[in-house]
Amino acid sequence: MGRDHEGQRVSRRRLFAGVSSLGLGSLLAACGSGSGSGTSATAVTTSTGATVTPEATTAKDLTSLFADANTCKLTATTTQGPYYFDADKVRSDIREDKQGVRLRVAIKVQDSETCEPLPNAVVEIWHCDAAGLYSGAEAQSTGGGGGNQPSGTPPSGAPTGAPPSGGTGGGGGGGGMADLTPTDDKRYLRGAQVTNSNGIVEFITIWPGWYRGRTIHIHAMVHFSSERVLTTQMMFDEKLNSAVMAMSPYSEHTGRDTFNDNDNIYDDSMLMKVAKEDDGYLGVIVFAADSDKDGS
Repeated sequence: MGRDHEGQRVSRRRLFAGVSSLGLGSLLAACGSGSGSGTSATAVTTSTGATVTPEATTAKDLTSLFADANTCKLTATTTQGPYYFDADKVRSDIREDKQGVRLRVAIKVQDSETCEPLPNAVVEIWHCDAAGLYSGAEAQSTGGGGGNQPSGTPPSGAPTGAPPSGGTGGGGGGGGMADLTPTDDKRYLRGAQVTNSNGIVEFITIWPGWYRGRTIHIHAMVHFSSERVLTTQMMFDEKLNSAVMAMSPYSEHTGRDTFNDNDNIYDDSMLMKVAKEDDGYLGVIVFAADSDKDGS
């Protein structure tokens, strides 16, 4: 399927034209809250006639990959970091023109109390490119001026008054950081999907790059019933990171200083289960979200 020919690749602003409050809240309202138990994900038809349907899984027996991850332990919450904003991109292929090792990400969202799949939840992911740049914040994530990030230059640009990055913790919020006001019109490597009846979403992206002070990671946020119920991160085995970083274009960005064992957010529970797939990799993970935000 081409990158520009997807049923899910529809702007939320187009879908909800005429709605005064736009973005993920409107998408969730249209999807309905669901019960988290035996509820089928349904197509959403708006007043403009546009439709958003949770995508059917494309891989054979994809659900079987989650069979050994049947845990109700609440997924660790992390800071959302300084580079989150509602990118207004409901799509599964988030690569745009970014080059890198192909990575298919499959996420299963379940209720942390019942272990039942959570359909009709909205899952967002965002991460940096092979050079360590974030769309919407290229100047901030280079330390200013745009272009390729110089080796050893730390990312900057946390919103004014935002606290420094923190580790894991309870609750579903974003770690106290404010949402970013974008400073450019780029939106690569950002996207949102609606979970299907099995609680699963899929994204096509590239293996993330790195920037000073952080291990290689992907940010994720789960919204349910118009609430942010989980903000977390996904990470990778260091042997795989090393293999990918040795390839072009990653090899052009040298001086990586932070790995899983010295990252202040890394936790073993954030490691994706990764397998080689065609010309890239498939990574799967289960999120157990506190859908009613009662702390369990």
